[in-house]
Amino acid sequence: MSMSGGGGRGTRVSGGDIAAQKERNREAPVIANLGGRIAALFRPYRAALAVIIGLVLITAALGILPPLLTQRVFDDGLFPKAGGPNLPVLGWLVGAMILVFVLSSGIGIWQTFLTARVGNRVMGDLRVKLFAHLQAMELGFFTRTKTGVIQSRLQNDVGGVANVLTNTVSNIVGNTVTVIAAAVAMVLLSWQLTIIALILLPVLVFAQRRVGQVRARIAGRTQESLSEMSAITQEALSVSGVLLAKTYSRQGAETERYAAENRTQIELQVKQTMSGQVFFAVVQVFLSAVPAIVYLVSGWIMARAQGTGYDPGITAGTIVAFTTVQSRLLFPLMALMRIALDLQTSKALFARIFEYLDLRPAIVDAPDAAEPSDEPGLAGRVEFTDVTFRYPDVGLDDRPTLDRVSFHVEPGEFVAFVGASGSGKTTIGNLVPRLYDASSGTVSYAGTDVRDLKQESLMDRIGVVTQEPYLFHASIAANLRYGRPDATQEELETAARLANIHDTIESFADGYDTVVGERGYRLSGGEKQRIAIARVLLKNPNVLVLDEATSALDTVNERAVQRALDDARSGRTTIAIAHRLSTVVDADRIYVVGAGRILEQGTHAELLALGGSYAELYAQQQ
Repeated sequence: MSMSGGGGRGTRVSGGDIAAQKERNREAPVIANLGGRIAALFRPYRAALAVIIGLVLITAALGILPPLLTQRVFDDGLFPKAGGPNLPVLGWLVGAMILVFVLSSGIGIWQTFLTARVGNRVMGDLRVKLFAHLQAMELGFFTRTKTGVIQSRLQNDVGGVANVLTNTVSNIVGNTVTVIAAAVAMVLLSWQLTIIALILLPVLVFAQRRVGQVRARIAGRTQESLSEMSAITQEALSVSGVLLAKTYSRQGAETERYAAENRTQIELQVKQTMSGQVFFAVVQVFLSAVPAIVYLVSGWIMARAQGTGYDPGITAGTIVAFTTVQSRLLFPLMALMRIALDLQTSKALFARIFEYLDLRPAIVDAPDAAEPSDEPGLAGRVEFTDVTFRYPDVGLDDRPTLDRVSFHVEPGEFVAFVGASGSGKTTIGNLVPRLYDASSGTVSYAGTDVRDLKQESLMDRIGVVTQEPYLFHASIAANLRYGRPDATQEELETAARLANIHDTIESFADGYDTVVGERGYRLSGGEKQRIAIARVLLKNPNVLVLDEATSALDTVNERAVQRALDDARSGRTTIAIAHRLSTVVDADRIYVVGAGRILEQGTHAELLALGGSYAELYAQQQ
């Protein structure tokens, strides 16, 4: 099976040369049907959206009533054609205006609550969907992509579209309805004044589109810079990164690396803030000038009508009502322009999010994937048949990491793979639990090709202990229960005893509640390794893969861990990838790997007697 399936798009978003990376991502990725996919995020909340839209329509309709009531207040209440003010009519009109304001405020509060809840749930769904999708990606994707870049997509990009998700729907509907209703009311009040008020709008809409395109480009570059800052933070401020910087006196260089990217971020933020400011300044001048122009035009129309017998229908109440309605039109119109700009800007962020969601894992379950067999005599059997493997980013003309490797391990056997660094030993260990797929040939478990088995079920039957075990910044008990959350305290202690770590844990002041620190840095290497072994034993797998589990330890810790491993191997298939030959001398079979091929195989005694590569390695270590 080719490994190219997960490498193509994953490589495009990975780390690497920073300058080239930024240049590649200067433009947002093109995502088909982006608007439809954004709209689909709201589909689970259709009922709530319907209520929100209904409330928006009611609020918009109520918002048009006060200007119309204002006209009646002036023309029928304060300045009727005959006599002085009509107090009864004035009282009813003022009461109606107050009632409209109260209703609008109450409905607005309800609308804001529903909008905030729906928007934040949609954003939460998107963040979880992205996280779950990334969890499903193959291991190779994470070896090619900086952790900080991935974190930035989850935090900065999703957070960057928060305002669009929480407010856009209600704002678009509300402002659109308000604009339409206001325009109708303006025409009813005076069609002549309406033409004056709206004559420049097409020009403003065209300018808005141009500004939006510029802001979208800047937004994409801004998010890429944020991704790089997250990557630098994750690398430099992790325990390992800080330790490395201190031991090489590179704190100043790391600070300058962060400061340089920070300067880029500041420049981009300023550009993003300033882009469109001239446009909105022009719009603001237009909005401010239109009422004054309306007054001037109204006076001109009324002056021309005097003595002609023609009644233009423009009264003091009409002018006051018109300018009030006009504000109800122009300010929502300006809000719609801002929303349009936000949407254009957010397209770059949505495109980055959907770009990750569109990545397809290279390793997935087959449609008819089966459960691994637990039949005695089969469970725990591992076999490689003519397995060739190349990592995805290696050209086809390059030497494969593994070249037609074949071997088998029977249930309960202990086999070891030894050889020089880079010979392909760790790759063999990665292919067993299907962290990668073979480029050709077959890797099988319990007599079935691993590509025909359910990944989760396969992983349940395989335990892996690496050279550098990963411990979470949590208690020892929480770390042990990672593979079995329902494990009892008694089961924890049993696994810890088998791993020769129980007494050490009990010697700590907080016992199993001791917090191990970031990546377990509060523990020694041997303690971390034995906790990792206990964690695997608690999982109780059929196959145990030990990837140089003792090579980084001192002699005392190595002996303690080796005793734990000897106990862990009991009753289960064990595949050990070893650098120190002393740890595998009692293996049932030892495979010597070189240049991606199996050069020799046999027991320790047989290989020594053969006098080949193994004997030479053993003599060097002795």
